[in-house]
Formats: sequence, structure tokens, C-alpha cells
Amino acid sequence: MTTRQIAPATLKAWLHDGQELAILDAREEGEFGASHLFWAVPCPLSQAELRAPGLLPRRDVRVVCTDGGEGYAERLAAVLQSLGCTDVAVLEGGTPAWQTAGYELFSGVNVPSKAFGEWVEHHYETPSVDAAELAAMQAAGEDLLVVDSRPMAEFRNMSIPGGIDVPGAELAYRVPSLVQRPETLVVVNCAGRTRSILGAESLRRSSLPNRVVALRNGTMGWELAGFQCDRGREARYPEGTPADAAESFARARRFAEGVGVRWIDRAGLAALRAEAGRSLYVLDVRDPDEFAAGHLQGSRSAPGGQLVQATDGWVAVRGARIVLVDDTGTRAAMTAGWLRQLGGWEVFCLSGGLEGDLETGPVTPTLAQRPDVPRVVPDAVRGGEVTVVDLARSLAFRTGHIPGALWGVRTRLAALLPKLPAGRPVAVAAPSADLAALGAAELAALGVSPVAVLEGGTAGWVAAGYPLESGRTNPPDEACIDAYLRPYDRNSGVEDAMRAYLAWEIDLVQAVERDGDAPFGAW
Repeated sequence: MTTRQIAPATLKAWLHDGQELAILDAREEGEFGASHLFWAVPCPLSQAELRAPGLLPRRDVRVVCTDGGEGYAERLAAVLQSLGCTDVAVLEGGTPAWQTAGYELFSGVNVPSKAFGEWVEHHYETPSVDAAELAAMQAAGEDLLVVDSRPMAEFRNMSIPGGIDVPGAELAYRVPSLVQRPETLVVVNCAGRTRSILGAESLRRSSLPNRVVALRNGTMGWELAGFQCDRGREARYPEGTPADAAESFARARRFAEGVGVRWIDRAGLAALRAEAGRSLYVLDVRDPDEFAAGHLQGSRSAPGGQLVQATDGWVAVRGARIVLVDDTGTRAAMTAGWLRQLGGWEVFCLSGGLEGDLETGPVTPTLAQRPDVPRVVPDAVRGGEVTVVDLARSLAFRTGHIPGALWGVRTRLAALLPKLPAGRPVAVAAPSADLAALGAAELAALGVSPVAVLEGGTAGWVAAGYPLESGRTNPPDEACIDAYLRPYDRNSGVEDAMRAYLAWEIDLVQAVERDGDAPFGAW
């Protein structure tokens, strides 16, 4: 099937015509991060069958596929059409043609969210302190509470000494009960700028009586100033519902309604679901463990702080409707308030969304039909007689993989053929059985035989009691096309990369103004 091509000028016009639109970039994240359209959402060809259904809740929505001119966009369009998408086009010439037409391109990932954080700082005049100021206050024994607005995995990796982990949407919900005195200064940090700014401003918008500041440039700024981060800590807010949850919700609701967020009940949600011609995302903004313990049928886990920080990981359709679900309301209201100002969607909070029967367990994307591929157990690949091909993210592979395994990207596995010993069996490991089956089917189509899926992947290998090997240079930085490397993921030039990253975030405001497609604050 030949997919229609559209010119850059046509797509530019579509961004402003008021109709729903998704722009999906078919390249791997590292390639996408080099140069892309502002509202493009990464949907790597290697993950497309699993990622696209969540990004496109309505199969007849208008979709434009793009790339860097390599031809991946046409292949993504074919995948989308196989999934039932009926209104798919390809940006003719990809990003090079977009630039030639005089339009702006952006580097990095989560660009709309990052640019929005800079807008928030300018719009609300968010106060901040630098690393030296915070270190001096800590040395002087001043009354401080340092809260890290990132998920625990990132906090564990590196944190400000004395800080505790209170991710994004939890801040307005948890911090009021953590400060005993109105004189306590609250300092919010992340790795760089965005979540520091949005976290601090969340506390200010929710009327916390304490003085609140962002830590300028986060843990990167801390280390660039010559201070050491802690590693391996797991200090976190207390579990359970805070005693002042009702008061926190009242403050958060005022903020949300002030920027146009609306509230609906279960009947209202049913009406939205029944309406044809509109895309609807139902996202649960609580902690993932709370989601797994019980959630509304048809909802997806999207922890509030991460949803604002990386909206393009969950929402691809401009003009769609977003319904946020929470138990006590504060996290949904604060998240909705920021999404509403980020612009481009109708945003609702669901009242009573967790009443009645709930589903349990995590929700993971699955294939409608998995390729029929043989499976082998970990015992069968011991001893080096079977070559393991691992389709995990490159950074996860570096952290730990089956000894001797080869790392690869599904849809690019032809690059591994010279490394596969002729006639030796191959077992494919991946984070999900579906991805492993897709990879195994690709290898079989390339003539690799015999090929099978490793039962349980690398996790199954570990569960069987077998060791892993690791190494930061396998794969090397330049090979990590599937990941946009953060400064501290790199093996060299880390400090220069930190400085460049922080400068990039600050400069986004000017680039967004030139682009003209961001409706920040236009609720």
C-alpha cells in the first residue's frame, strides 16, 4: 500500500487547523533526539507495534509519520495501517525538508515539556538558589527540607545529600505534612531544571505557606559546582494517605480550576468514551505501585510528575481529551493544571474514579497476534553453545546482560549477521515476550536458523540463578541509537555535556518563540 505524502507547508497548516493530529517519528530515540519537529512524538520502528496503540487511542485519527529522510516513516506508516489506522500520511522529505522550508527543528527529547518548564519559570518568576547557596545553608544548619522530584530510580542513582524523594505530583500532596514549621525552607531539585522548576512552582501554586525555591540546575549544577552527590540512598516520603489530604486537595483544585480544568464523574467519562471522532486518554497519576494495587479499567499508569515532564511518552494526539484519575484528587488536580497550561488538550479530572470494581496488576502493551516462534529455557543457553541476542535498551544492557550476549535493535538486526556464527542456534532475549518474538521473527526472515525466544529473557536468566556481566562501554556511546544519552550516561566529556544540556534547556524559550507552535498558557 502506498502512503500519501504531504509537504511541510501542509503539516504546518494542520498544526493550526483545530483538528486532532498526531506526528509520529519512526527513528530510534537517539536518532530522534538529534533533530526533530517540536510536536513530533517518538514511535521507534523497533517498538511501533507495541507503542503505537497506546499513543493512538482512536484508529481513525489523523497521523503524520516522519523521520530524517531515511525511509523509516514509510515503514512506520505501513505498521500503523496494519494496526487499523485509516488516515496516515508521511512528511515528504522528513526533517531535512521541514528545515529547508524554513521551519524550526529541535534537538533533545521531551522537548515540549522541557520548554514548558522554562516558560513556567519565566511566567511565574519561580525563585531559585544555586548549589553554593544551598551548600552554605546546609553547612550553617539552617531549617531546610530538600525534596527530589524524580522517580526513585533516578534518586537512587544520584541525589543531593540530605534530600528525600518526593516525585512530581506527590509534592503538593506530601510536602504539607512533611514540614512542621512555616519557617522551613523547601528546596526542590531534579537532575537539571524542568522538574525542579515545576516541582517548586507546584508547591507555590498550591499555596504552601513555606518559602519554596528550585535548586538551579539540579544535581548537574551541584556536581559542576564541585560538590558530591549521594548514591544508593532510598529516603522517601511516608506511605499512606496524608492526614491533611482534604486541605491539600482543596488548594490543588483551586489551582486547576483557575486554568480551566473540568471535573467529570463516571457517567461523564462513559459519555466521553462513547463519543466518536475524539481521542481519549485515561491516565492514572498515582504511584505505579498504587496503580497496580487497583485501578480503573481501561486506564494507564502515568505518574503525574513524569507525565508533565515527558508528556510525549503517553499522549501523541494534539487536540485530544485527557482524563486524569487519582484517589484523593490532589495529584490529578496539580497534574491537570500543568497539562492545561502546556496547551493543546481538553483536560479533565475524574471524581470517584476509584470507587467500585477495580483491576489489579500492571498494564503492559501486548500484540494482537504474536509471531509463532519456538521458545527455550535459560538452561538451554548455558555453556556458550547458543548465541543470545538481547533487545533490551542499550543502557539496560550495559547494566547487566547474559554473558556473551550481543546487543541489537529490532528492525536493525541485519547489522548483527556478521557476528553470528554460522549454524549456531540463536536465542532472543527482550524485556517482553512480544518484543522477543518480533525480533526472532526478523532474524528468521534474515535467514538465521535455528532461532528461538529465551523464556523470561534476562530476568528469567537471573531468576534461574545465573550471573550477569556488565560494562559501560558495551555498547559504546556512539552505538546507542535507541537512547538519547543523558550527560551522566556518557563515558567521556560528562561535564561538558552537563553544561551543554543546561544551556540547551535555557535556550529552548527562544527556539519555541521562533517555531510558533506552542500554545503555552493559552487555556
